[in-house]
Amino acid sequence: MPLMRTITGPTDLKRLTPRQVGVLAQEIRDYLIESVSRTGGHLGPNLGVVELTIALHRVFDSPRDTLLFDTGHISYVHKLLTGRHDFSCLRQQGGLSGYPSRSESDHDVIENSHASSSLSWAIGIAKARQLQGDTGRHTVAVIGDGALTGGMVWEALNNIAENRDLPLIVVINDNERSYAATRGGMADYLASLRATQEYEEMLSWGKRQLKRTPLVGRQVYETLHGMKKGLKDIVSPQGMFEDLGLKYLGPVDGHDVEAMETALRRAHDFGGVVLVHAITEKGHGYDPATQDEADRFHAVGVINPETGLPLELSGRSWTDEVSEEMVRLGKERPDIVAITASMLIPVGLQPFAERFPERVFDVGIAEQHAVAMAAGLSFAGLHPVVCIYSTFLNRAFDQLLMDCALHRQGVTFVLDRAGITGTDGASHNGMWDLTLLGMVPGIHVAAPRDGQQVALALREAVEIEDAPSVLRFPKGTVGAPLEAVRRHGTVDVLRDVERSQDADGAEDQEIDLLLVGAGAMAVTALEIADKLYAEGRSVMVVDPRWVLPVSQDLIDLARGARHVGVVEDALVGGLAGRIGEALAAADVTVPVHAYGIPHEFLDHGSRGQVLDRIGLAADPIATSLAAQLA
Repeated sequence: MPLMRTITGPTDLKRLTPRQVGVLAQEIRDYLIESVSRTGGHLGPNLGVVELTIALHRVFDSPRDTLLFDTGHISYVHKLLTGRHDFSCLRQQGGLSGYPSRSESDHDVIENSHASSSLSWAIGIAKARQLQGDTGRHTVAVIGDGALTGGMVWEALNNIAENRDLPLIVVINDNERSYAATRGGMADYLASLRATQEYEEMLSWGKRQLKRTPLVGRQVYETLHGMKKGLKDIVSPQGMFEDLGLKYLGPVDGHDVEAMETALRRAHDFGGVVLVHAITEKGHGYDPATQDEADRFHAVGVINPETGLPLELSGRSWTDEVSEEMVRLGKERPDIVAITASMLIPVGLQPFAERFPERVFDVGIAEQHAVAMAAGLSFAGLHPVVCIYSTFLNRAFDQLLMDCALHRQGVTFVLDRAGITGTDGASHNGMWDLTLLGMVPGIHVAAPRDGQQVALALREAVEIEDAPSVLRFPKGTVGAPLEAVRRHGTVDVLRDVERSQDADGAEDQEIDLLLVGAGAMAVTALEIADKLYAEGRSVMVVDPRWVLPVSQDLIDLARGARHVGVVEDALVGGLAGRIGEALAAADVTVPVHAYGIPHEFLDHGSRGQVLDRIGLAADPIATSLAAQLA
């Protein structure tokens, strides 16, 4: 990659000739295919923004001009153009983040990967600079058409329309997809604007031909050019942006660097808010990606760069268990419907959608709307199952609380990627849900420990019709089933202790520790128990199955223990705090020792690496508990 290695920052780009720019674009595309195929990552989206990102950095002066990426998974090319060439440990511990990172570069601003927020950031930055007299700097938000389905975008546009003098450019990266194909009214509107590409091509051809005609050619062309707005309105009305008072440029071929630079320079020099509509292709230049109809290699694992085929065979995932059980439930109950927010494939709803297409609603990146809509579906007699990533439930907490719980609507939430997800970094860890859900009156929360329990908990959840119910489970491969040695009411006992009984049959020996392993942490709890048993401690390991509300059966077991330990793949104290409150209310005076995720944002790494880093593993927890039991 001889030319790419000479690019240590955006300034180096500006000296390149058009021919060199073309060479650089191909080098970057080849490098992304080669490097991301070894580490995994967001390949397709970045292949689609190579020329667009080059043009941005040739026209604007980052970091003096601020570039914002929505969402940040399209920032790989930006990283390369700002001097970060080592992708050997991309998304791995100690390597580059898969999203913009302020600790990596002054060129990075928005670190989180939650879509649709860039325009709010953009007007905030631009307005602050205007108020401080900091003129001559531009703010540029690059936002995908998928992110335009999010409500925050339209709240921001409404505000931006009142501040049309700001040096703010919105670049719409329109590849007709978010994770999969973009759906909804906004997608249809952008599709209509794409039709104007034919008009622009026709006008360019007419300009070339008429200018060759002596005397009258230029006058005829100018007359036709004056009809531009009327012709565009016939081919494709674009009144929405114009009615907001926003200057609109495009559509522009996002893979033509020269065309993109021309449009961006016009936007740069306009002196106010401009929308630049760029047409791109997800996975551009890489046949395995462009031929993948499902998601155009949105996110890949380790693959063969020649064929695009995976080199690592993944086992059965937690999501697979939900996917199959949803289809079974759909066959049994015609009232069950599914809702997701642009995540049909990742959350396992594709098979359900193929079997029951009329009973699946992909609402776009609009979690708040999805949850409020679910309340309405429930009120009208259906049972909606909302399938989203745990981290994205944060955005719809108000709707969960006020629309579902307050109205006692039977809505089931399936929270994929709960707990530590690892490689996607701080904003993707699903570590907040148990703490948030613990504040919701009447809610039922299950944390299944294995695949069998996922299916069983989902079946039990959709039977709850007078309150919201929730399943949470981690990302990755699901392990072998953990069989209970016995059931105590609603609680599964995974490891029991032998206790003597008095003459009346009552147990007369306290156990040292009742250890609660929530969800996937049940495996860790059993490992901890083995270590403590080797030190002569009596430990009972239990899986509450339904962690909220805290069951009376768990409280009864706690009465016979000297200590209670809680291991949870969520913010420390989320579940442990609720158990402590329940024990205190029942006059059970036993100390509760909490082990969970610390209250901090966690750097990226594998799930195992992150768990080890924060001490949420068997050895450190066993050591801590041994000291407490001494």
